[in-house]
Amino acid sequence: MTETLSVRALNRATLARQLLLAREPVPVTEAVGRLLGMQAQEPKPPFLGLWTRLDGFQASDLKKALQNRSLVRATMMRATLHLMTGADYTAFRTTMQPMLDGALRVLGDRAEGMDLKKVVPSARALLGQGPRTFNEVRALLQEQFPDVNDRALGYAVRLCVPLAMVPTQDRWGFPRTSQFTLADDWLGAAPSDEPALDELMLRYLAAYGPASGVDAQTWSGLPESGAALERLRPGLRVFNDDRGRELFDLPDAPRPGEDVAAPLRFLPEFDSLVLAHADRRRVIADAHRPLLTTKNLRVRAVFLWDGFAQGIWETEYKRKVATLRLRPFDPLPKAALDELTREGESLLRFLEPDAKETIVTLADD
Repeated sequence: MTETLSVRALNRATLARQLLLAREPVPVTEAVGRLLGMQAQEPKPPFLGLWTRLDGFQASDLKKALQNRSLVRATMMRATLHLMTGADYTAFRTTMQPMLDGALRVLGDRAEGMDLKKVVPSARALLGQGPRTFNEVRALLQEQFPDVNDRALGYAVRLCVPLAMVPTQDRWGFPRTSQFTLADDWLGAAPSDEPALDELMLRYLAAYGPASGVDAQTWSGLPESGAALERLRPGLRVFNDDRGRELFDLPDAPRPGEDVAAPLRFLPEFDSLVLAHADRRRVIADAHRPLLTTKNLRVRAVFLWDGFAQGIWETEYKRKVATLRLRPFDPLPKAALDELTREGESLLRFLEPDAKETIVTLADD
C-alpha cells in the first residue's frame, strides 16, 4: 500500500533539502548547487536567501563566487533570472530551450518580421565583441533590423542566446543596469549539446521533493517534466499526498518526521521555496497564498514559523535607523514574536551594517 505523506511531513522534507531546518556550514557554490539554483530577478534576494540558510554567511562569499565564475546569474527556469552554479548552467541550459522558445509567444504581433535565424547570429556577433547592456544590444540590433520591434529583438536574444550577467563590485554584486556576455565565453564552456531532462528532474526531487509531475512542471516551466518522472518511476519512491495525488522522490532523500522542530526563518522576495510546487500548502496555506504576490507580480518576502509562511515582511532604512515591519497573516503567539524580534535584528544587521539602531515592529495595518 502506498504511504501517504501529510502536508506537515512534506513541509519538513522540503525544508531539510532547502537548508532551512538548520543553518549549514557549506560553501556558497555547494549550497546553490544543492538548491538547484535561486530565483534572482533582482540581485539582492539570493544574498538574503543564503544568509538565512548558511552558517556564518558573508555577502563577500557570494560576491567572490560570482567573480570567480563558479556561480552565474542567467535566464533559466520559467524564463526568469536565476543564480546557478556554472556547472548546472552548462548542464541544463539546453534542456530549458524548448520552454524558452515557447515563451516567445508572448510577443504576439510585436515579433512580426523577426527571423531568429538572422537575429541570433547577429546578437552573438555583437556580444562576442564584449559585454553590453541590453539597451545597447537592442539599439545595435535595431540598426540591422529596422523593421522589427526593438523590444521583441531584445526579448528574443534573452531567450535564444545563452547569456551571463557580468558581476561588479556593487553592494549586491550587480548594478541597476547590468551588462551581459556570451555564457560560453564567461564560463569557458558552451552549454551541453544534449538535453538532460531526466537528470534535471532527479536534481529537482533532491532539492524540492517529494513532488508530483505538475509540481515539477510548475518549477521548471517544462511541459515534459511529468513524462520524465514517469520514465524514472522504477528507480523512485512513490507516495500519496493527503488528496490522493502521486508524489515522486529519491529513495534515500531526507524525509524527517513531521514533529522535527523547524526554526524561524526569513525568506527574501522571490524565494524559490514558495514557487517550486503547484500545490504550495507544504509552505503556505491556500488561504494566505493570494497575499504572496503583488498586483505587478512581485513575490513578497515571507517569514516561516513552525516551518510554514505565517506572514510577510519589509524593511526601511532612514537616518541610520533600520526598521523591519512584520505583517502576520494571523495573530502570532508571544514566543513567535520574541523569536521574530531576535532573528529580525540579526537580519537588519546583515542588511544594514552601518545602522545605529535596529527596530522590529508589527505593521500598523
